[in-house]
Amino acid sequence: MRAACLQQSIVPCQPQENLSRALQLAGRALAEGARVLVFPELFLTGFCYEPSLQSTPSAEDQTPYPSIDPFRALAEEHDCLIMGTIRCGRQNLGFCLAREGLQLRPKIHPFGEERKHFSGGDFISPIDTAYGRMGLEICYDLRFPEVARSLALQGADFLVTLAQFPGSRRSQWRALTIARAIENQMPHLACNWANGGGSLIIDADGEILAEAGSGQTVICADIDLFRRDRFRLEIPCLDHRRPEIYER
Repeated sequence: MRAACLQQSIVPCQPQENLSRALQLAGRALAEGARVLVFPELFLTGFCYEPSLQSTPSAEDQTPYPSIDPFRALAEEHDCLIMGTIRCGRQNLGFCLAREGLQLRPKIHPFGEERKHFSGGDFISPIDTAYGRMGLEICYDLRFPEVARSLALQGADFLVTLAQFPGSRRSQWRALTIARAIENQMPHLACNWANGGGSLIIDADGEILAEAGSGQTVICADIDLFRRDRFRLEIPCLDHRRPEIYER
């Protein structure tokens, strides 16, 4: 499977400008053969907190989520899987969009100023797709290993992190994304926004398959789940867990 992280520049409250950039990057990724496309957190709106815009399309979307209609067309035409997040009321919703339809998962842990505008989700579960079971987590969720571990134990094939991590904490972002891959022994598609940079595609054993610098760019890599399976056989950490001890 060839996957891409689309490290996009995002301007808060400017959906048309953000959409134009997103479609341009999607075209680049598809031209490079990617069929799984991962965008950063809130790639169409950014964190739009201006009071006069709170109930407009610049700030949020509602069912049936018309803001992602252009990506429905891409998914249908190219038979690809597209992931990102959108705002719906007080939810920051991660989505998986394919020919088969749209599936949503909430951000569990809002951070900082977000806590005034967003509520944390109340469930964690992978998303079944034609390309495997995707385990979505959103930005601050990365700092809570329980989220990725829950997804792994529920049978996720891939961990996918959609983020707006700041550049000032890029070293933490890099360490955490690699750790989540290694400790759960599954490939990790970690897509940050352009201002923060450092998007990564990491194999299940921690090998970095592709890494971005700063600025708007696309990175791609081929992921082979047979390598994950071999690694899990060599070091069967998940089978050797002792939850009866951890919960004391």
